[in-house]
Amino acid sequence: MKLYLDTSTPETILRLDQTEYRLPLGNQLAEQLLSAIHQKLSEHQATWTDLTEITFMAGPGSFTGLRIGAAVVNTLADQLNIPLYKSTGEQVPIILPDYGRPANITPPKK
Repeated sequence: MKLYLDTSTPETILRLDQTEYRLPLGNQLAEQLLSAIHQKLSEHQATWTDLTEITFMAGPGSFTGLRIGAAVVNTLADQLNIPLYKSTGEQVPIILPDYGRPANITPPKK
C-alpha cells in the first residue's frame, strides 16, 4: 500500500493507494497525525507493515506542518525499511522540508 502525505497546509492530505482523505488537523497535527494515519490504515484492513512506499509533499508551505510531516515520514520509512519519495517522484534517503524561504526565527534578546 502506498502512502502519500501533505502537511504543508492546515488541511492535511493523506492518500492510501487511490483513496484520498482531507483531514482538518490544523494546530492538532503533532498530536493527531500518527493516530489519523493508523485509523485510515485500519479502515483499509491494513497495518503499518502493509505500507510499501511513502511519498511526501516537501514544500513549500507551513514551517511547523512540514517539519512534523517530515519527521513522521522519515521515521516510518526508516523503521519500516521502505522507499521514500518527494512529490516530484525523486527517491530520497530522507526528506528535507522546503519552506520556500528562510525560517523566521526570532533572535535571542540577549
